[in-house]
Amino acid sequence: MAAAGAAVVSPVSAMLNAIAGKQCKVLLVNGSPRADGNTFYCLKEIETQLQKHGVASEIIQIGRTPVRMCINCDGCRQNGGAGCVFDDDAFAVIAQKMKDADALVVGTPVYYGQPNGGILSLMQRLFYSAGHLVQDKPAAALAVCRRGGATATLQTMNMMFEMMNMPVVTSQYWNIAYGAGKGEVKLDTEGMQTMRTLADNMAFLLEKIHGSGSPAPKREERRLFMNFVR
Repeated sequence: MAAAGAAVVSPVSAMLNAIAGKQCKVLLVNGSPRADGNTFYCLKEIETQLQKHGVASEIIQIGRTPVRMCINCDGCRQNGGAGCVFDDDAFAVIAQKMKDADALVVGTPVYYGQPNGGILSLMQRLFYSAGHLVQDKPAAALAVCRRGGATATLQTMNMMFEMMNMPVVTSQYWNIAYGAGKGEVKLDTEGMQTMRTLADNMAFLLEKIHGSGSPAPKREERRLFMNFVR
């Protein structure tokens, strides 16, 4: 399932688009197996708010098809950088979409205090085999739970963003919303406001990055690795 948002461009965003030569786009990934569950409603709230800033967006649903985990085969490094050797699931769709996306938002339900296994497998493969597609792009995670485990879920997702030099977009609170039954999350007024504030902050950061035209910080030429046991 994919839903693209039609943007109504504000004066500030119109100026940004003219400077950048294109409309910024955010890819929103729904890590829930339920196409229209509470995670989707949170992503939809973000998308609606992004539209007000003239930022384009697309929601991608990973669905219920099994997602392969990374098997550490290093095939992605041995095939000339062509990407993950597995291309028969949601990974291929997300990787293709990330080529044109300027930012990433990942939503997941909370399973035993952790993200959905499918979204974890997908993100680990994406970041390992195609990290160049996400480097330096703003990112945010959101977690939906019935009662607890959301902060641990957010920490797990954010740790991946931090390793890829992705600016983590914040909100007025942790990016959490509460709900069990379908649509209940919409009753969490604070949670919905948190999603809108997240979208506002995402649009603000994209304006600063693309409006200024400043390149990403130059990295040291050699990446250093240090094992604790030698």
